Amino acid sequence: MTPLVSIIMGSTSDMPVMEAAAKYLNDMQIPFEINALSAHRTPDLVAKFAEQAEGRGIKVIIAAAGGAAHLPGVIAASTVLPVIGVPIKGTMGMDGWDSVLSIISMPPGIPVATVGANAAQNAAILATQIMAVGDKAIRDKVADFKAKLANKITKANEDLAKIKYDYKTN
Repeated sequence: MTPLVSIIMGSTSDMPVMEAAAKYLNDMQIPFEINALSAHRTPDLVAKFAEQAEGRGIKVIIAAAGGAAHLPGVIAASTVLPVIGVPIKGTMGMDGWDSVLSIISMPPGIPVATVGANAAQNAAILATQIMAVGDKAIRDKVADFKAKLANKITKANEDLAKIKYDYKTN
């Protein structure tokens, strides 16, 4: 099975966050891979990975990083594939804002789509939406997922309607 999505993280300490992306892709039956690569500790491996990803069949790269968060941008600089950055809330006391600002501050010509801090599932959803443009089977899976989200809210409102208070009007 050839992976379509590559989940890359700067360190295995990011895995508890990135597990949400892996779970979503697994539930959607989208082949993916997971690797740890560091823009600072293994820059040559990061460049090699980015340059070879498309040739290996990868369609979208999800890159997670905390702190200075260079990994998504370094990958984006070396590939034509879409890169989705996941800022990781770090332990440096900035609550992930350092990562968010690093990832969204890419120079012209090197875009990185960026989701919220620790929003790995949204990154995986965005990756499937990107691939859905050219793949009807993936498009149908995304549409089904979105319909289930809507059904959850409809059901929630039905449940809320059953809750009684003296002054509740609905």
